[in-house]
Amino acid sequence: MRRKDIDGSESVPSFYGKELRWKREQAGLTLGQLTEGSFYGLSHLSEIERGERRMPRELAEHVDRVLGTDGFFARRCEDVHKARRKGHAKYFERVLESERHAATIEEWCPTVFPGLLQTEPYIRAVVRATHPLEPVERTDEKVRARLGRARIFDDDDTTPEYWVVLHESLIRHPILPPAEMAEHLERVVELARRPRIIPQVLPWNRGAHPLMQGMAKVMTFADAPPLVYTESAYSGDTIDEPSVVKQYRKAYDRLRAAALPPEASLAMIEEAAEDCRNGTQRL
Repeated sequence: MRRKDIDGSESVPSFYGKELRWKREQAGLTLGQLTEGSFYGLSHLSEIERGERRMPRELAEHVDRVLGTDGFFARRCEDVHKARRKGHAKYFERVLESERHAATIEEWCPTVFPGLLQTEPYIRAVVRATHPLEPVERTDEKVRARLGRARIFDDDDTTPEYWVVLHESLIRHPILPPAEMAEHLERVVELARRPRIIPQVLPWNRGAHPLMQGMAKVMTFADAPPLVYTESAYSGDTIDEPSVVKQYRKAYDRLRAAALPPEASLAMIEEAAEDCRNGTQRL
């Protein structure tokens, strides 16, 4: 099979990857030979060459040693990281990559709809509320970046299994005008009718429940240990400690059991969308 060429003009990561492949092949090395002695596999390096994955600094330093490139890839890997997270906070960088490679994503959002489900007006409302004094251009950049994350849902064959639990208050107390909120809820319904995307609603009167103190995103992978991401207004934390990740996964299972079944949840979201359209939403 003829290999796919890399267009280095597409982005900073693709330019970096094309240069890496050129240097590797100039040295007469295979992917496996270049990764030998590192903690990374050849598939990881292949995805870096195609501009699909970030280069960890320790791997960049290993590549520089093997290829004799005088620290070139280690110096430039931070430029690639900045290009990848443009429009996103630095603490979110690991999540951006993890979402693209996850086999499953399980998310709990008690106060706002998760970024992967947000429409443009919803994103803009959340960003402006959180950063009211920033330039409009910066807000626009964040909106484009967050919309770009949802492209992981574009292909049903590669979409991760996505399970999200939403607090009922998110659909009962809209943050957008009725027409825009209806479009937002209809977007959630449209996604839920695709394979592998399942929303549940936790009723407002359920009482004490697991994870009631904040959001959580649990991601699992075919070739790596699971991760948990938690976030507050201006910071986020990625957790990979196995014992802590295990606690979060058990808590998420209990939360899912406390929520309405998927069919009833979808019906509630559809009803809320219709109410917004008709101006009859229940508070």
